[in-house]
Amino acid sequence: MQVNIATPILQRHPKTTGACAEAEDFSRLIAQSHARSTDYGICSRDEADYSTHGHSSLITALDENRFLFQHAAPVMESLYAQIVNTHSVVLLTAANGLVLHSLGDPDFLDTASKVALMPGVEWSEKSKGTNAIGTALHEKRPLLIAGGQHFMNTNQSLTCSCAPIFDPHGQVIGALDVTGDHRRSHLHTLALVRMSGQMIENHMFTETFSGELCIRFHARPEFLGTLVEGIVVFSPDGRFLSANRSAQFQIGLTLESLRAHTFSSLFGIPISRLHEIFGRTVTQPHQLNLFSGLSVWCQVKMKPAGQWLQGLDMSSTAAPASSKAQADTATNRKLQLSSLRYLDTGDPQISAVIRKLCMVRNHDIPIMILGETGTGKDLMAQAIHSDSARAGQPFVSVNCASIPETLIESELFGYEEGAFTGARKKGAIGKIQQAHGGTLFLDEIGDMPRQLQARLLRVLQDRKVSPLGACKEVEVDVSIICATNKNLKAMIAQGAFREDLYYRLNGLVVRLPALRERSDFELVAQRILGTLCSKRPTIGLTAEVMSLFKNYSWPGNFRQLHNLLRTAVVMAGCDGSIDTLHLPDDFLEEVAQMPMAEPVDSPTANPAIVATDNDAGNLHDVTLAAMAQTLRLHKGNVSTTAKALGVSRNTIYRKKDLLPPDVWG
Repeated sequence: MQVNIATPILQRHPKTTGACAEAEDFSRLIAQSHARSTDYGICSRDEADYSTHGHSSLITALDENRFLFQHAAPVMESLYAQIVNTHSVVLLTAANGLVLHSLGDPDFLDTASKVALMPGVEWSEKSKGTNAIGTALHEKRPLLIAGGQHFMNTNQSLTCSCAPIFDPHGQVIGALDVTGDHRRSHLHTLALVRMSGQMIENHMFTETFSGELCIRFHARPEFLGTLVEGIVVFSPDGRFLSANRSAQFQIGLTLESLRAHTFSSLFGIPISRLHEIFGRTVTQPHQLNLFSGLSVWCQVKMKPAGQWLQGLDMSSTAAPASSKAQADTATNRKLQLSSLRYLDTGDPQISAVIRKLCMVRNHDIPIMILGETGTGKDLMAQAIHSDSARAGQPFVSVNCASIPETLIESELFGYEEGAFTGARKKGAIGKIQQAHGGTLFLDEIGDMPRQLQARLLRVLQDRKVSPLGACKEVEVDVSIICATNKNLKAMIAQGAFREDLYYRLNGLVVRLPALRERSDFELVAQRILGTLCSKRPTIGLTAEVMSLFKNYSWPGNFRQLHNLLRTAVVMAGCDGSIDTLHLPDDFLEEVAQMPMAEPVDSPTANPAIVATDNDAGNLHDVTLAAMAQTLRLHKGNVSTTAKALGVSRNTIYRKKDLLPPDVWG
């Protein structure tokens, strides 16, 4: 039995199979949803409803859904980085369909606001009729609702891909949605949304049960550590607590049915046997058999609870108690991976940046890191902290772009009980106070609302913070690092950023080069592969793939490269190397169509300059010639040609009019 990574959007009818059955089921689902919409009293000709739950209600909802939001916000950023410039918006909602947060292209955010697709507005079926958010929450399954499938006419210009998010106990806690213009929809979007939703679920699951007996498993060992691994948790005595959705799928039981089981009834061995099985290995998974007879590869994390577990390390994969030397080695390894020296991979520009940072180390000089999105500004900030005298103290990161404007003030400064409607009892400590003694990293500082910039300036000047609703100030000792991909001087000229705050933050300004400008690409790629392949032999890149990578302009920089390699590693399995057939079709299409960066190791390359229009034209000619030659070789068979080139058939069909007629056999 093997997890199907592309879980079907809809259940197939029990008496029929195939695409026709799925289409019938989907048509039936839409018809039922439209009928519910009519019963709710909604008219298809109704105008967009802009009524919100109010500012205080949104703050209350955000506070009630803080656990969801904390885990969803970074995943939303990663998802948005993959769909940026596609005229789309990423949305997070509560379980009732209330939009909590949005992140998207500025042009489409304006379009979305015209149909009331914005924070504070509810998008349940009862409120908006058939739509991806409301209908996916009702059906408790991922859905794509496009164009005329929406019940209200005003929403039929949209295509929406939505996946419900389940909490660690199996209850729907919210939904993740990507909405765009129905004329520019992409089939891959729903798959990205599903994977992102599953990532949020796994993060929440792992945190909730961090101290319990945790078993990660899959029928294939290479899928351990990926999104599709099953995770099941038990109490120390073997009582079942919960399982993620992948585990339920692999075991073949619902969460409700699993609650009747124990560790012994599921795996067929006493729980004390785990100590014997996993007692001598740290990294290697072992095979266990489920009650159904399915053999799965498992990794176990245990917590001491009883004599049979004495001597185990609480924080590591089940293994005998490590010696002090082993513990020191692990600690040193962790520090090494987050150090400035580790980030110095031979590129002259990066080496110069690191030399400057080392000169001001431990002098509490504010540092400003500039660079495009995805260039590793957050990694550099962590490395600066790890190499400083404050390394043993907190490193607190605040992304000023991902926190809603309504929450950023309370997130930064904290608040007292009763400071506003919906405030927690006993209040909350802000991020600045949490960083006391350590480092405060303000990422995307250019997105901080201007009214809060003055408060931050006072904190930096006085080294005191006043929580919302408090009558006293609290002294804080923090080292400041900030980062942005924006031109702050231009924002100062436009009145969008305070000049006095800028000069308070820029004690040392360093700029990280874009990935296309770096000369150490091969080593960087190998480093990323090393982190992705920690549980298997390192996978390599074929010469063809490396050539493609070196000539690509990487608009998403390291984040884009990491996401692409992460998918490719899963697809390559144990083949030993990543080839073009393991790369996504949309990436290969983009490689063939967009202007390319000249390789930085070329004798004539200027690493700061991308290819000219002539270069792009030459590349296009080479692409057409390769297509033509391969089509002739395969006697005009588009399917085999596409497979040989590692592209989709649509890519070839789009070039049909530009190819010579003799290639079609």
